[in-house]
Amino acid sequence: MTHGVDPVDRLDPVVLHHIVNTLGWPDLRPLQRAAVDPLMDGEDAVLLAPTAGGKTEAACFPVLSAMSAGDWTGTSVLYLCPLKALLNNLVTRVDGYAQWLGRTAALWHGDTKESQRRRIRTERPDVLLTTPESLEAMLIGVKTDHAHLLGGVRAVVVDEVHAFAGDDRGWHLLAVLERLERVTGRPIQRIGLSATVGNPQELLTWLQGSRAGRHPGRIVAPDLPRGGTAPSSPPPGEVQLDYVGSLDNAAKVIAALHRGEKRLVFCDSRRQVEELGAALRARDITVFLSHASLSTDERARSEQAFAEARDCVIVSTSTLELGIDVGDLDRVVQIDSPGTVASFLQRIGRTGRRPGSTRNCLFLATRKDSLLQAAGLLLLWGRGWVEPVVAPPDPRHLVAQQLLAVTLQEHKLGDRLWAEQWNGLAPFDRSAAPVLRHLLEEGFLDSDGGLLFVGEEAERRFGRRHFIELTASFTAPPQFTVLSGRTEIGRMDPAVLTEERPGPRRLLLAGRSWQVTFIDWGRKRVFVEPVESGGVAKWSGGSIVGLSHALTRAMREVLLGADPPVELTRRAEVCLRDWRVEDAPRVAHPGGTLVVRQGDDVRWWTWAGYRANATLAATLGSIADPVQRPTDCFVRLREDLTRSMWQDALDAARSGPALVLPEVDPRAVAGLKFSAALPPRLAMATVAARLADFDGARAVLAETSRFQSA
Repeated sequence: MTHGVDPVDRLDPVVLHHIVNTLGWPDLRPLQRAAVDPLMDGEDAVLLAPTAGGKTEAACFPVLSAMSAGDWTGTSVLYLCPLKALLNNLVTRVDGYAQWLGRTAALWHGDTKESQRRRIRTERPDVLLTTPESLEAMLIGVKTDHAHLLGGVRAVVVDEVHAFAGDDRGWHLLAVLERLERVTGRPIQRIGLSATVGNPQELLTWLQGSRAGRHPGRIVAPDLPRGGTAPSSPPPGEVQLDYVGSLDNAAKVIAALHRGEKRLVFCDSRRQVEELGAALRARDITVFLSHASLSTDERARSEQAFAEARDCVIVSTSTLELGIDVGDLDRVVQIDSPGTVASFLQRIGRTGRRPGSTRNCLFLATRKDSLLQAAGLLLLWGRGWVEPVVAPPDPRHLVAQQLLAVTLQEHKLGDRLWAEQWNGLAPFDRSAAPVLRHLLEEGFLDSDGGLLFVGEEAERRFGRRHFIELTASFTAPPQFTVLSGRTEIGRMDPAVLTEERPGPRRLLLAGRSWQVTFIDWGRKRVFVEPVESGGVAKWSGGSIVGLSHALTRAMREVLLGADPPVELTRRAEVCLRDWRVEDAPRVAHPGGTLVVRQGDDVRWWTWAGYRANATLAATLGSIADPVQRPTDCFVRLREDLTRSMWQDALDAARSGPALVLPEVDPRAVAGLKFSAALPPRLAMATVAARLADFDGARAVLAETSRFQSA
């Protein structure tokens, strides 16, 4: 590193020229300035900044300068994103920066045409924008010479790295990066771009994979205090919390307020998006929709039209939470509440990008419980608290997937050397031996002469279309494609087509009603024609994660009198006051937890979150109601519970050897992609570990508890 030199002067002179003359920037932002030295020195790094904080440029300018200085050739930089739409949005900008230096960037994901892929294989771009799933497809695909295409990779930029780290796609990403280093034969610099998180150092260590502790790494977050956590007081902005009581009332408020403005409305289910979109359209509001079950073309049309329009509303699930640019927003509206503070920070960060404008968000709660959740979330936000990003434990199903994928990539694998493919990264190391043994016993892998090969069972289960099934690390329920003529509208849950309903069968999709004219059950296609109204929207829910311990505790604080530091409308004030007067004494106490009997219904109000309550129910199995489902706020207990039974069970749990993993419904294992390649016992143990919250459960057991009858 060159000391005493302005880091900006280390950038390639051509890059500097274009920053000033093409972009018209008088200077770089603090994050962009601070990223130059570590990135040009080859350090791993996590760059932290709020939405629209200039993270892409903070990574691209130094990496392109290093490419130029080091005369890197071929495809030397990968830019990985969790969403295809985000890649589509970025490729023109990244290619523009690369062309300043006579370099190129190109796009490769599931929607990329084969002609474009052929061009990439022969005319290797300097920067390749892709997803981890497409990257793995390149490694195992027969059409791509992966050593030729990827052997020169020097650096990987992982955009929205926090979105990867918090779920199984993160484990998949890490495993594929380790395999990529085996292909290149050299360490690959890892650069993560992230929104605000509660544990930035752990996120960096996670991103470094097998190199953690052996390779320099740095958090770059000059705009944030305390090394990347949230500020200690809420950032400036206008946040308002309102209680409207129904989705139809929310539509009335959105239609009446802020006319002439561009508004982005977030909902937390596809069904809500559809129903709100239809209600706004019925009120003559120009409305566009975005969610994962709309066709790619339908979403692209919505996002482009919204970016170019002025007086309009786009209604979206979390698909527009990440950094896709939908133009200059005036206002964000949140229906009910997101599940995390981190998610809220992403959403409010979509506003306030114009000079002189402020970040803003209007919460419209359609139910009493969602008002309480929103108030709890805003209480945490006001304290500057953000969730730590934690990788899901025990990804044994992905260990199985990786063993199959790497065998496919290498064609044959030494039965003693297989663990070297991931450079010792746990859990893809020798601790995976029981999973490997199962794959051999069940015929997913075969062995001969000390070598492993892909077996007949893997061919049967995953071999269709060149093993494309093996590259997707998450699963979704089967959906039917909805077509109007030849135009694909999107996808819908088959339950809408089979449930008993009077009259003609009508669907609600893309904010419009459609009448079903023909169902092709074999090819999972539904043909429709437009009608005025009467459509129904429905999708199967994903896995139930529930609310966190921290958020549920904050909701309890609100019940006990704490107010979030935002503007509460009169309706929200009245609803919260009613909660506090009528319900709080029966469900919350400042001195500890409450056990409340109401007839035969006995509830332990823990306010501990879904996972902690599932853990407590399993640990206190002798007194928990055996047929209950866990909830966020309470655990249902046996109706014949006595105080002495309660105390004995509590004492045993407090002094016992360990807490117990939650019970798992065997059907939940089906939601674990590649669970078929695991022994049932290990698949069940994986799901159970992900349902547990031992820290939250211990915190509850340490509190005093009170018995009362309602």
